[in-house]
Amino acid sequence: MIGLTLGRPQREVLGRTLVDLADENDRILVLDGDLGTSTRVDIFAGAHPERFLQMGIAEQNMFGVAAGLATLGWIPFVSTFASFAVCRALDPIRVLIAQPSLGVKIAGGYSGLLTGLTGKTHQVLDDIAVMRAMAHMTVIAPGDAIEAEQAIRAAADIPGPVYLRLTRDPSPVLMGPGYNFVIGRAVPLRSGSDIGLISTGTQTARVVATAEILAREGIEAAILHLPTIKPLDAEAIIAFAEHVPAIVTSEEHTILGGLGGAVSEVLSRHRPTRILRHGIDDTFGESAPNEALLEKYGLLPTRLAAVVRGFLEELR
Repeated sequence: MIGLTLGRPQREVLGRTLVDLADENDRILVLDGDLGTSTRVDIFAGAHPERFLQMGIAEQNMFGVAAGLATLGWIPFVSTFASFAVCRALDPIRVLIAQPSLGVKIAGGYSGLLTGLTGKTHQVLDDIAVMRAMAHMTVIAPGDAIEAEQAIRAAADIPGPVYLRLTRDPSPVLMGPGYNFVIGRAVPLRSGSDIGLISTGTQTARVVATAEILAREGIEAAILHLPTIKPLDAEAIIAFAEHVPAIVTSEEHTILGGLGGAVSEVLSRHRPTRILRHGIDDTFGESAPNEALLEKYGLLPTRLAAVVRGFLEELR
């Protein structure tokens, strides 16, 4: 990635951060759906075996147990693939966790397209849309390892349910050592007046690389990173729109109901703005190497740069 170095995988950050949290707080528990070596909560199991609950391949039951534990004062982190949490266990999450607003933290690993060649059965590309529509649910998609660690810590501190959208593979470092993540706060990453780019999760690194490509062509793009999709920083989005003629949202997620939809909802009410939603266009994924998937679904910086150029031509 242009100008960016790779950081730790977010799944490894999950395991190590949960160990640190458990060292500090004896109410932290981890429930695993027989995927610990993939999601890396096996790191937690080795450090705190007495607070690690292996629930097997029974996701609905696992979330029910987590709900019960939350009513007893524990802070349960439930770790599984995002596809299994959002699709297979949606009913118990909705009825047993979200409706009573219990403090269960859902670590949805292997989110998005890049799931290690597992293909469409293990990819979930509409999880942001599903989870942000659920009352009481906080939805966070960290952009890099630094932000992921702070987001996991922040999730443990709030009383209600949280969905953490975590990725499998190493991603570029976006945040500096002095970065301070706050739930519900947007992060401006770049100034510019020709076009505004808004992104979330690890797609933001590709957006940063896109802005660098465009800058070499004389197009100055502003960038706003939204690590929290719910609650959304509406004030920051409105202020961002004041300084650019139009906005392109970009996400490793369907364009239906995801980040682009959330941004459009805010601006349609408070500051009508031309918006182009860039992402996965109403389709399922497939099994392929990461670069091939990003190329096919148009998420690479070169592909996004072409989209932005076309949009700017349309605006003229």
